[in-house]
Amino acid sequence: MDWNQLRVFSIVAEVGSFTGAGKALGLSQSAVSRQIGALEGSLGVMLFRRHASGIDLTEPGVELLKAVGDMSSRLALATGRINEYREIPEGPLRITSSLTFGSAWLSALMNKFLETYPEISVSLLLVDSSELDLARGQADVAVRFSRPKDLNLVLRKLMTIRYHVFASKSYLERNGVPKTVADLDSLPLIVYGDEVPAPVDDINWLLTVGRPVDDPRDPAFRVNSIHGIYRAVLSGLGVAALPYYLSEESSQLQEILPDLRGPTIEAYFVYPEELRHSKRIEVLRDFLLDEVSAYNKSIK
Repeated sequence: MDWNQLRVFSIVAEVGSFTGAGKALGLSQSAVSRQIGALEGSLGVMLFRRHASGIDLTEPGVELLKAVGDMSSRLALATGRINEYREIPEGPLRITSSLTFGSAWLSALMNKFLETYPEISVSLLLVDSSELDLARGQADVAVRFSRPKDLNLVLRKLMTIRYHVFASKSYLERNGVPKTVADLDSLPLIVYGDEVPAPVDDINWLLTVGRPVDDPRDPAFRVNSIHGIYRAVLSGLGVAALPYYLSEESSQLQEILPDLRGPTIEAYFVYPEELRHSKRIEVLRDFLLDEVSAYNKSIK
């Protein structure tokens, strides 16, 4: 079958008339009719029912339209994959991660990245409630905080994130600086709420550190958002555990109990196997790894 004839057929089916398809394709109505006639002749079936009020697809026409749709999708996907082999990184790049990490860390790096690779167009897709499906093409690359189970995903460890204890300077001026873990018993602790699943494991470790497992501390405030915890601490409400990348958003936060080491979380750079040779993903991965290396040196 002639692909041009199939393209004309799909447009006719979409707009519902030969005349409308001709306008969309820049062809005359008679040229469109000849293309459809030739396609029907090669297949030996009628693809459209012609009647006074217009045209309708026949059953063979419906089947062919589905096949053409599948072919178009596969061709678009193949074209996209072929483009990944270009030496110059260019084109759209969709990155997904959590709302807080993406807003506080990834967003801050995008100016430098895009200055280095101006031909790449980045979209950040930041969600907390559910992860976008890379296998289904909902995003090109992700920063995840647990090791993916899908064997068709390629992953590279990006960084180790450790939580530390913070309070606002205004809170410490009013209440003094805690000196020991036991002081946490009398502090207003801000933690992640338990009404919805937490984005990382053991996120509320401040309630149990230095305490019997069956006798946790009572928090002063719960909020189902890491950024919400950050804002509550910044307001002077109390004390919370935060990662360095978020605490550095404000000079008004101060680390307390620096010898208290919270749990660590591994962050992974993840992308589908079929994009393994993507230049866009390759340069983004190397860029982020370089930034992590420089950041780790700066905080030592």
